[in-house]
Amino acid sequence: MIGAVSDSPPLPPLAVSLGDPAGVGPELLAAVWVSRVPRRVPCFFAVGGARLLREAARQRGLDVPIREIAHPQEATACFDRALPVLAEFDVAYAPGKPCHQGAELALASLTQATRLAIAGAASGVVTGPIAKSLLAQVGFAHPGQTEFVAEACGVAAEDAVMMLAGPSLRTVPITVHIALGRVPQAISVELILRRARIAAAALTRDFGIAAPRLAVAALNPHAGEDGRMGEEEIAIIAPAIAQLRAEGIAATGPHAADALFAPRARGSYDLALCMYHDQALIPLKTLDFDAGVNVTLGLPIIRTSPDHGTAFGIAGQGLADSGATIAALRMAGECAARRATAHEFTA
Repeated sequence: MIGAVSDSPPLPPLAVSLGDPAGVGPELLAAVWVSRVPRRVPCFFAVGGARLLREAARQRGLDVPIREIAHPQEATACFDRALPVLAEFDVAYAPGKPCHQGAELALASLTQATRLAIAGAASGVVTGPIAKSLLAQVGFAHPGQTEFVAEACGVAAEDAVMMLAGPSLRTVPITVHIALGRVPQAISVELILRRARIAAAALTRDFGIAAPRLAVAALNPHAGEDGRMGEEEIAIIAPAIAQLRAEGIAATGPHAADALFAPRARGSYDLALCMYHDQALIPLKTLDFDAGVNVTLGLPIIRTSPDHGTAFGIAGQGLADSGATIAALRMAGECAARRATAHEFTA
């Protein structure tokens, strides 16, 4: 099992929340289990949805035995023969037809998967794609799953950092789900420093990068051109970079964003800190759409998610690609293994 070390017991399996059951999440879990051996997928179990997953697999034309389990530790013993499902919640499978009951299932699955990871019964949580507007109707009061998991872990929302990671690129948006017009007022030296410090520490702890290199993007065209196209680079971004360097973090910039993601530029850093949501997500999705992973940094648990949405329009049609779900599971397993190994050396 991924994460096992010499003379050590295997790590607990990963908990996977279903996401919205009317989206592509259930069929992708079935597809991932089928490809678990050639794609080197670590052991995982789904939190709820046994009947749902059976139907999703059947509609996709996949032979996926479902094994209902009562405790996560049972998943390890049966994973090579069946997809383990914690027998708790379920709904009928209705791809492309989101509903109130489905949103309730999505929230219950997310809540339980997070609890299991916090309790140590799961080595991490991988969250399926949700429809936030539907979840809001059943009591979900958070901007997204990142904030939900952070609160459950007792971590302030501003200390839970969203990183988008793929084979070609890692990015962190300094501001996330706010209107573009609010970004210049929202960025600050303190915010950049907080995000950068958390990202640098996580790259070392969870990704094994001893001395992370951070490239900081400018906000304005041409990095502001010495103030002619904006003052944020001079007043906010450059001072933050100087402070990071003083702390021993290898930070560079402000870099003009239009050149920061070119192939040669990408080889010069381990992570790009971007000033707003689309500045971070457009290059990641352009380069690594089918292998992009959303990772929450700064948490006491491992949390990843495939970097795509529910895709209601293609759900149940066998068109959705499982690459991002596989990448999210593998990344969670690898990060959990690094944390476990580090704990053994320091214990």
